[in-house]
Amino acid sequence: MNQLRAGAILNYVIVILNVLTGLLYTPYMLGCLGQNQYGLYSLVASVIAYLTLLDFGFGSSIVRYAAKIKATGTKEDEWRLYGMFLAGYTAIGVLVTIAGIALYFNVDRMFDRTMTPDELGQARIMMALMAGNLAITFPFSLFGSIISAYERFVFQRVVNITRILLSTAVLVCVLYMGYKAIALVVVQTVFSLGTLLANFLYCRWKLRIRLRFDNLDLCLLREVMIFSWWNFLGAIVDRIYWSTGQFILGVYCGTVAVAIYSVSITLMNLYMSMSTSVSSVLLPRVTVMAAESGRDREISDLFIRTGRLQFCLMGLILSGFAVFGKAFISLWAGPGYGQAYIITLMFFGILLCPLIQNVGNTIMLARGQIKFRSLSYLCISVLSFPLQVALARHYGATGCAIGVTSALFAGQWLTMNLYYFKRQRLDIPEFWKEICRMAIGPAAVTLAGLIAVRHFGIGSWLVLGLWVAGYTAVYCLVLAKTSMNDYEKSIVRSLIDRMPFRRKA
Repeated sequence: MNQLRAGAILNYVIVILNVLTGLLYTPYMLGCLGQNQYGLYSLVASVIAYLTLLDFGFGSSIVRYAAKIKATGTKEDEWRLYGMFLAGYTAIGVLVTIAGIALYFNVDRMFDRTMTPDELGQARIMMALMAGNLAITFPFSLFGSIISAYERFVFQRVVNITRILLSTAVLVCVLYMGYKAIALVVVQTVFSLGTLLANFLYCRWKLRIRLRFDNLDLCLLREVMIFSWWNFLGAIVDRIYWSTGQFILGVYCGTVAVAIYSVSITLMNLYMSMSTSVSSVLLPRVTVMAAESGRDREISDLFIRTGRLQFCLMGLILSGFAVFGKAFISLWAGPGYGQAYIITLMFFGILLCPLIQNVGNTIMLARGQIKFRSLSYLCISVLSFPLQVALARHYGATGCAIGVTSALFAGQWLTMNLYYFKRQRLDIPEFWKEICRMAIGPAAVTLAGLIAVRHFGIGSWLVLGLWVAGYTAVYCLVLAKTSMNDYEKSIVRSLIDRMPFRRKA
């Protein structure tokens, strides 16, 4: 339990660091690189992201099956499981290498209509570096999943915090010295490999993990492959949603449109990370709950309780961005990124539902019931692809965003809520009653904020900071008075009581 609490707290430390580095480092990077270089860097990263699909869903499978075998099997069974995954990941690394070589030699065919010869040459180099990094990452990612299965969240989070701080400092220095996109890829590759090595050494010397490759359990292998397959389909959907847009814009609109869209994707990733910090440490524990009969009501209550807590935070971010997002992007990214406000607001709004319900994904993973989600999302996302292409050709980055949000509404808001209610036995009507009651006060504050900002200009960071501070105070006061229950207020009070100045008092 201490690992869970500390893991969740450190997750939020990581989120705060990511937000701070995103807010401070990203505009510096944009200024040093320029729209073309940043768009080129983002485009290559989005293409390489497709190779992460070759994970085939093994990451979540390791956590789930390792937690089960730790509870019911022997050490030898556990080590055979890890050996089986390592063999699979090594084969995947070989496939990534082959795919990377194919991409390297086909960069001209994909992007020659919108890139200069110099940009194509840089794209090839970055393709090779990113693909090589990914090929090494796959086998060694096993050890990070093992650490999660053992619920040693503190070590993982401390390593990630160290990586964020050191890598950001080095990247700032590299950009200051005048290096461009290729140098960023080199630095990120070095720190990625360092993190993988730290996880390996921790598993080897602290957890005493061993690998065995004998007496393969074919029944277990079949079960793992089926479970991983549906995870794999879910990963395909995520790639279609969040990487296809950059690729489409790179083909039809050029690197500037990619840069604008990528700014929105960056902000969207920060927004999503704020919601996943709690659910990411719940999988081992929910797996145990799901394995025991008669705990449906308890799981449903956890779903509602966590959703309410997440709405408190996600609603504040959505509301604040709706009111101040246009001024923020103008100050943060520059005047050339004004279109990113509309795109980001669309992403934030459509993601509110899945983010406050992301414990539902954890519940389905724990129960091994992700087939329907994967198939439905896949169908909807595939249908959205031609819509993204058509809209991008006429409306650029905003058109891509409309295609993505349309698919997310059909899949996340409509389809999954019905599935949660009918098949996962979660009390969805009660969930939305709770959320709607909570949203009345914040909605009124948002409307008042939009009206107020229209009559006052925000031209500096100081003015924006004062506005945001005042708005946050009013929002939180209204939320506490009109929306939060005693349980949620007690959590806030306990956090305040643990602050250093309170302990000294």
